[in-house]
Amino acid sequence: MADLSGRLCVICNKGSGRNTHEADAVHAAMAVLGDRAVLRQVAGRDLEEAARSAVAEGFGAIIAAGGDGTIMAVAGAVAGRGLRFGVLPLGTFNYFARGLGIPEDPEEAARVILAGHTRRMPMGEVNGRLFLNNASVGIYPAILRAREETYARWGRRRLVAHWTALRTFLRFQRPLHLTILADGEERRVRTPLLFAARSAYQLESFGLAGTDCVERGRLAVFVAPDTGRAGMIHKAWRLVRRSMREGRDFDLICAEAVTILTRSRHLTVACDGEKYRMRTPLHLRMRPDAIEVFAPVAAAEAAASPLRGETAA
Repeated sequence: MADLSGRLCVICNKGSGRNTHEADAVHAAMAVLGDRAVLRQVAGRDLEEAARSAVAEGFGAIIAAGGDGTIMAVAGAVAGRGLRFGVLPLGTFNYFARGLGIPEDPEEAARVILAGHTRRMPMGEVNGRLFLNNASVGIYPAILRAREETYARWGRRRLVAHWTALRTFLRFQRPLHLTILADGEERRVRTPLLFAARSAYQLESFGLAGTDCVERGRLAVFVAPDTGRAGMIHKAWRLVRRSMREGRDFDLICAEAVTILTRSRHLTVACDGEKYRMRTPLHLRMRPDAIEVFAPVAAAEAAASPLRGETAA
């Protein structure tokens, strides 16, 4: 068997490169990476299997080309395997890449990979599935369902995504009855949305509290009170204006581990923009130093800060 320890395997989601511009961006990134990189284009449902196969074959690093959902799927297969992980952003929001300071231009992101600086990062976990940015139940999975239909008609644009979110807020009428166990405390809630965040960058981009919680290696769990349709409209508007406030628009739980119980045997859980049907109860926790990611040198050096709970490699 050939020695692939110094080779890069780039796993590209075909759905993320559906237009000519994105396809050209992937090829430009591959030209930067050169002969040491191998490109494998697969359908979204095959991403994890392709990543596991690349790990088994002995590649030295695995690169995900796509949006946050693609990155999450590939990272989940690489985490804990002692391999380095890279990102070529092709998504709508690219929160994970932007949070690390990785350029959204895939060609420039490829240069970050070639520079070789890395940082170790934690990941979140829900019922054994890893996530990089967030996991949620309630209205957000409904937004994703509506977004997929809208993207198919109008294309993948951030404005379209925001409009779809607002429209779903207006129509959503199915709050959840949950029991939340967090660090020994129990809460019973009726809520349209529970949102567990691992990305401080994503929280900052929406003007939300909880970044200090994430930086301490904990999950920031947001629970929205059930205020009816009018209340949902106000929350959507405040989210757009970055004026959401703890105690009025949400309750914030900062915890190392969270268990969510409900009468339903299954819940739809959204992880980094992808939906999964999971058996209850849901168990969420942080996995420290789960993955080693290629990042710009400034981000790699900043990771040495003890406040982040992460280390540069």
